[in-house]
Amino acid sequence: MSGTSDASASFDYGRAFSRNIGWVTEDEQAVLRRSRIAIAGLGGVGGAHLLTLARLGIGNFNIADFDDFEVHNFNRQVGAFMSTLGRSKAAVLAAQARDINPEADIRAFGDGVTAANLDDFLRDVDVYVDGIDFFAIEARRMLFRACHERGIPALTAAPLGMGVSLLYFRSPGMSFEQYFRVEGCSQKEQYARFIAGLSPSMLQRGYLVAPDAVNFKEKRGPSTMMSCDLCAGVMGTSVLKILLNRGSLRAAPWAMQFDAYKQKLGFTWRPFGNANPMQQVLLALIRPMLKG
Repeated sequence: MSGTSDASASFDYGRAFSRNIGWVTEDEQAVLRRSRIAIAGLGGVGGAHLLTLARLGIGNFNIADFDDFEVHNFNRQVGAFMSTLGRSKAAVLAAQARDINPEADIRAFGDGVTAANLDDFLRDVDVYVDGIDFFAIEARRMLFRACHERGIPALTAAPLGMGVSLLYFRSPGMSFEQYFRVEGCSQKEQYARFIAGLSPSMLQRGYLVAPDAVNFKEKRGPSTMMSCDLCAGVMGTSVLKILLNRGSLRAAPWAMQFDAYKQKLGFTWRPFGNANPMQQVLLALIRPMLKG
């Protein structure tokens, strides 16, 4: 008999997640078990989100990623190992989540999220968790727009430097489009507006020691595992609060940023999103950085 069969036969949900009890009640754990979370993107933050939420006892997931693991993923992606090189991120992460909870219902979309499968991806979903690549702005717009139209709470936790920035969009309320205001903008301007909206506090400024590592033309930038772990912790806590209706969570135009390197926490409120005068000043500072 294989080890996998032995583990599956001996799995007990109540015992597996019993150490959650105290911070959540038995009844609340049952709610988490019934809930379904959608996660698009299973790289640095998305994979960490999935495994964190699986260990929280979330019982159902819709996950999507079209990419395979490569060596340059090793510094930050929880599914990246020598044994998984060249393998589908969606398949690897689904297997890891099932290794935590063999009873989990996981619908994996190995071709990513497209207009053709968007309805299936968001079917039965209680919360959408954003984990797609920074540069995939059009896909992100599609997903956040669909969530807003369907009344699905949608969150993104951005890994910035050695910290995290959290944005929460709910309906009714300010939408992704109303906050970032990228409609009709050039690609570079969209990047600038996305950076400004994600990080109104810009706490990560000042300790980037190799600026050439940021290359928007080649669509690459530096990252750290610490940042991804912080993102997963903040996201997991936020999802818990939404699912269990446990206290307030500030929605856009509020943003929260914590930087572990600087040991600073910042909350910002930007009515009108990137049309806010303070954001216009920030954009004027960011745009020159994107030239070339």
